[in-house]
Amino acid sequence: MLRALSGDWPIVTAHRGYARRRAPKDGWRALGESLLERELALLGLWGDRHEVHAAVYEPRARELEVLSQEVVDGHAPSLGVFHAPAIRLERALQDLFGIELTALPDRRPWLDHARWPVHAPLDAQQVPAAGSATRPEFLGAEGPSLHQIPVGPVHAGIIEPGHFRFSANGETVVRLEERLGYVHKGIEKLLEGRDVEQGARIAARSSGDSTVAYGWAFARAVEAALAVDVPARALALRAVMAECERIANHLGDIGAICNDASFSLLHAECGALREQTLRAAAIAFGHRLMMDRIIPGGVTHDLADAGREALRGLVHAIRRRFPELVELYDNTASLQDRTVGTGVLRPDLAETFAPGGYVGRASGRSFDTRRDLPYAPYDAFAPEIPLRAEGDVDARVWIRIEEVQQSVGLIDRLLASMPGGPTRSAMPKDAGPCEATALVEGFRGDVLVYLRLTSDARIERCHLRDPSWFQWPLLEAAIEGNIVADFPLCNKSFNCSYSGHDL
Repeated sequence: MLRALSGDWPIVTAHRGYARRRAPKDGWRALGESLLERELALLGLWGDRHEVHAAVYEPRARELEVLSQEVVDGHAPSLGVFHAPAIRLERALQDLFGIELTALPDRRPWLDHARWPVHAPLDAQQVPAAGSATRPEFLGAEGPSLHQIPVGPVHAGIIEPGHFRFSANGETVVRLEERLGYVHKGIEKLLEGRDVEQGARIAARSSGDSTVAYGWAFARAVEAALAVDVPARALALRAVMAECERIANHLGDIGAICNDASFSLLHAECGALREQTLRAAAIAFGHRLMMDRIIPGGVTHDLADAGREALRGLVHAIRRRFPELVELYDNTASLQDRTVGTGVLRPDLAETFAPGGYVGRASGRSFDTRRDLPYAPYDAFAPEIPLRAEGDVDARVWIRIEEVQQSVGLIDRLLASMPGGPTRSAMPKDAGPCEATALVEGFRGDVLVYLRLTSDARIERCHLRDPSWFQWPLLEAAIEGNIVADFPLCNKSFNCSYSGHDL
């Protein structure tokens, strides 16, 4: 289907790796219709001053392309009119660049809370903002005995800000609407003009719990654009880091979900294993979160004997202790009563929004970048992808459980077959204007990076897309019909990133 749609569209030769093509006059409408029919999945939508870009994936052929539509006199057609998952991305695009998306169904600002000093900060004109901050506009809900419950943006404990507006009938949620953007950091503006080493540090801080995934996705985009071959040992070390990050976050989530269901024992036990994972990472790679360890061209830290032993000890500890915790989760009736059947995400919505990670896989969407768009070393170490159809909190827990087990096995195999040799390749200082798009599987799902470099290898444009962009809207759908008291449980089972989403 993808080739039938775009096969004769002009190709952008400067774009390396996946093909990028420019859509003809009616091409965006044809793309929208294909998305509407679920023949293609939208994996990203972003823009610059002259074009709007969409990364689209064909599941049957396992192919990805970046398609671009020209911006004419500040206007471009909307995909959101055909495909609901594009709406928030297009609202953000309007806020950042001031581009008018024709026929966009929802024109409310998304990232812009009317507090920025300039209008459309990524536009070249830098026009001072004329508006003043106003109360956010939420969609209404009609029916007898409805009341609204505002929550946030400031929450209890150490948590990033986001506003949740509930419309409820008694305790039953009729509608939830989110308001995000409070931790917008201007990362894409900060990246402009930087060299790739500086850019890697900024990208790795987009969402701290996914620093390995962001660092790897950025590095892959740089390496594809500049045609750099990365040493095999560095690729294997990157995969070990990525699986450690996945294990640590999944253990933290499993424990936190159980804690929100008032079962603190599992929270403590999973927390202990998570801490052991972070300590092993610190010994092996010199940093608990492994931040800045992946750089364009390779990695900064090789694996010494002490690090190898720490990782082998981690593998042994999880294999010994984790099955007991899984059995405890599965056999605790009060816990199952809270998680089974709660916060159901229907498979048809998962197919439409194409969410990555455990959110999609718990609702029947079989997609994992490591398998479906494989990159080294996963082309030789492809994991089995767990899949469930129930779509509830329990299913999202089980996907995490099975992924922890898969990641432990991957680390064991990677350590056993670790290649020798260097851990870094030299980066060219100039290679002509070039660009690339890369995806890496983080613990939440696929992280996408689009990068365009100048002739002296400085960043002209860089877009980073967190998996949460396609998961936050589905949380709104999953909570409908549940009671307000189950929202923390549903929210934690999604565990979307505020920081990665808000950029």
